Amino acid sequence: MRPSPLLLLLLTACLPEAKTAAPPAEEPPRPVQVAEIRHLPADAGPSFTGVVRARREADVALRAGGRIAERLVDLGAEVTPGQVLFRLDPRDLELALRAAEADVLSAEATAAQAVNDAGRSRALVSAGHVAAAFHEQREATARAATQRLAAARAQRDLARNRLDYAELRAPAGGRVTAILAEAGQVVAEGAPVLRLADPAEREVLVQLPENAIGAARATARFWARPEVALPVQLREVAAQADANMRTYAARFSIPDAPDWARLGMTATIHLAAESSAPGARIPLSALHDRGQGPMVWRLTEQGRIEAAPVTVLGLSESMATIRTDLPAGTRIVAMGAQLLDPGSRVRPVEARLAGAMR
Repeated sequence: MRPSPLLLLLLTACLPEAKTAAPPAEEPPRPVQVAEIRHLPADAGPSFTGVVRARREADVALRAGGRIAERLVDLGAEVTPGQVLFRLDPRDLELALRAAEADVLSAEATAAQAVNDAGRSRALVSAGHVAAAFHEQREATARAATQRLAAARAQRDLARNRLDYAELRAPAGGRVTAILAEAGQVVAEGAPVLRLADPAEREVLVQLPENAIGAARATARFWARPEVALPVQLREVAAQADANMRTYAARFSIPDAPDWARLGMTATIHLAAESSAPGARIPLSALHDRGQGPMVWRLTEQGRIEAAPVTVLGLSESMATIRTDLPAGTRIVAMGAQLLDPGSRVRPVEARLAGAMR
């Protein structure tokens, strides 16, 4: 017997209300700025900016203290060996010399008297008129007076030398790269007053990170002549890293440096790449690290992102030089990489970035 429609209606009313949960809506794609990988030339490696310095430079100091009466050279001047650079006020030094000369005259008179006394006591002791002890005392007095005379003469020579040191002369030829004292200033003995550099041998001083030490080949480009690339050679690397920067001071010599490569110019050292993986320059904001090493977000064809590991070769204020296996033209997230998660859906937006991955 079939149930009546009324019974079916009552049974349906007694059943609990069915709960139908709608599937969660997928999060919309997040808009991101992107950039494309542009590989550097095959032999291009990291770059580091430094300055042109002389291989030999020294702070020249006065060998006598006093008030500077005259400065005879200007910053950047070319000097020759023996050229007068500074003059001290010589009056105090002249007085010291006169005092030393007077001491010599006094010591000479005392020594002469002591020697004569020793000679007379020698004759007296031979005749038996005085005791031997008396003669020995006169001999000791004569020897002491002679030594005091030698000391006085040495002090006189030293005072004479100090008077000669009132004129500071260039120890060698070179160019004045810094003035450290001015006329009217009182300086102590040994205080540096200028810096002198020999421009014959020039080199580029840069700060290298740990992974760039030992580069075999490098070239230098100059801000004043960007079209010229000069070969350079790594001459020396500091034995210890800088305590603050954790970089090593390195000097690259410039063989046969041209005349226009002047001291103090800005130069960029380009190291040759040592790996087969190509290098690229990307915005610094595209680089991030989640504990597994440096990486970037690569955009897939499905509109999602995935991590791609990279090797950092160098960093600048806004750009990073990396080595990567990503092919040229690969799009990566250029900004806000730390706000994304693997597999997130993204939507590229048109934006012109200042360091277009060249």
